[in-house]
Amino acid sequence: MHGSGTGSEGEPTGSSTRSGVDQEFLALERELAVFLRRARSQSGEMAREVHPELEPAAYGLFVRLDDAGPQRATDLAGYFGVGKATMSRQLRALEELGLVARDPDPADGRASLVRLTEEGRNRFRRVRDARRGRYVRKLADWDRGEVAELARLLHQLNARAES
Repeated sequence: MHGSGTGSEGEPTGSSTRSGVDQEFLALERELAVFLRRARSQSGEMAREVHPELEPAAYGLFVRLDDAGPQRATDLAGYFGVGKATMSRQLRALEELGLVARDPDPADGRASLVRLTEEGRNRFRRVRDARRGRYVRKLADWDRGEVAELARLLHQLNARAES
């Protein structure tokens, strides 16, 4: 039975050591730290592939705008958990490069909606497709069910983090 008994040297064989530290959660923390470090690095690389002058956070903006469509800057700031000034600075840089544009919000003429320009969408999708190709190659020996399960578990983790 999981969590009971002792190993060959008297240590508990379950999920906790004598100090009460849950080994599965320590392992999860270690693996997530490595995963997040690599994800941050890759976001920077992918942002620079979209345009050499972009900062790493820009890639996430492209993902969100491509997935959800035009958004208010305040909604984007809330989604990413950053301040309005930070979001405004990031969007201004993308606008200057011609990768996003602002249009009047039909629901509120005082506000505007940020959208990807055709150039921004084309550049982003080219980089995104190349990244997906790398995932396919790296996970070529995985069963499709395992890939689906990993995606499901990551979605579940992300959904819980948002609530």
